[in-house]
Amino acid sequence: MSARPTDASPATANWVESPRAFLAPLALAQFICSFAGSNMNVMINDISHDLHTDVKGVQTTITLFLLIMAVLMIPCSKLTDRWGRRRCLIGGLSLYGIGTVLSAIAPGLGVLILGNSIFQGVGTAFLIPPVYILTTMAFTSVESRAKAFGLISGMGGVGAAAGPLIGGLITSGISWRAAFVFQAAVVGTIILLSRRVTDPVAPDPERPFDAIGAALSGAGMFFVVFGILQAGHDDTLLVVSLAVGVSLLAGFFLSIRSREHAGKEPLLSMSLFRNRVSNLGLATQNLQWLLLMGTSFVVSVFLQTERHYDAIKTGVIFTAATLGILASSLAAERLASKYMQKSLIAAGFTVAAVGIGLLLGLVKVASSSAWAFAPGLLLIGLGLGVMLTPSVNLVQGAFPEEKQGEISGLSRSISNLGSSFGTAIAGTILVSDLASGNGTYVAAMIVLAAAALVGLGLSLRLPADPLRTADPGHSPPAPSGSALGPA
Repeated sequence: MSARPTDASPATANWVESPRAFLAPLALAQFICSFAGSNMNVMINDISHDLHTDVKGVQTTITLFLLIMAVLMIPCSKLTDRWGRRRCLIGGLSLYGIGTVLSAIAPGLGVLILGNSIFQGVGTAFLIPPVYILTTMAFTSVESRAKAFGLISGMGGVGAAAGPLIGGLITSGISWRAAFVFQAAVVGTIILLSRRVTDPVAPDPERPFDAIGAALSGAGMFFVVFGILQAGHDDTLLVVSLAVGVSLLAGFFLSIRSREHAGKEPLLSMSLFRNRVSNLGLATQNLQWLLLMGTSFVVSVFLQTERHYDAIKTGVIFTAATLGILASSLAAERLASKYMQKSLIAAGFTVAAVGIGLLLGLVKVASSSAWAFAPGLLLIGLGLGVMLTPSVNLVQGAFPEEKQGEISGLSRSISNLGSSFGTAIAGTILVSDLASGNGTYVAAMIVLAAAALVGLGLSLRLPADPLRTADPGHSPPAPSGSALGPA
């Protein structure tokens, strides 16, 4: 199928009948997956009481959901080439829907983990790679991709930031279980809207799949995050888990290099890690989602356990972050046309760091007024919204079309690993001694501030706007009939 842009829409491939109808289900899919990662933060007291567990149990459920996404994102992105991007999208949505139903009727923590962490996590891993692959294939210019990724990344950011607000409203008005029913309804809507989504490239069932690489990478990431969760609880298990995780990841890189030398297709090509711009972009993506999910978890738990706020009051406070992300994400196209990608990412980390500073500086004031959290959360939202799209553009735009399946999976995996790190690292610091009052909250926020400063340092190492200065032939081309076929 030809994918040359149409005359009427020079920035869109001609197999896209309606850009808006095409983007709507993809953006909603990213929204609901991000929403799932944060909406439980305001339900901690309700879930803990109803299922007879504690904050650590809910933190583990959230972290496992994010971790399973990260572990499976790369293998699932490779399977989109084998099974077809639309088929993986619909299949992932179906698994996700089953998970929401199981979570809604969960009688205990075990079933909640099965539904939320496993079914929803696996479903998300299948449905997210097609979102980014199909978007890259459908929009053929830097500006049109910036607008499309701005909408999708913005909806992801809004989903993560609005999760506490929407979850709080539903939990206080009905029940925490109704929040999962809400997700099921959204998933059903997405499946209906996905009828307008087409896949321009036929699936290739014969494409090889690196099962050993998938097992090594998945197990490695699992043990790293599992080790972090043991901090302050079992230091021996922490060290052992981190050592096992790092060893498995080292084995993964040796495995894919060996397969490449043998002429076999690895799970990921080593060439993906030789692109400096992409590597820096991936690092900034990881830190952005670490900041977003870490801040959401830490502030939510602090407000409920230390300030004793209910779900709705906690959720309303997060409106500031939601508005910040929404406002800056909607301006993504205009910002991309006026400023360098590097400048936008650096500005985003700077603004986010200032926001975290306000959350730290005003924590004592917040004891008398919950709205003291609003300025800091607003700045964090604005900062993250400004830089989410440029980082995605840098990573996706650094490779030709035949690499889009691989880089999309790697990009989403790195982002979700960042989300896992956010809830695992900052969350573990916070829950290590909730009785200390402001002590562990301050320590967790200092760690997040340090992450923002590291992100700023990495952004300053980016070259001056590579997407705008690159030769047009270097941007990912529109798909051809064999775009994502066998290498």
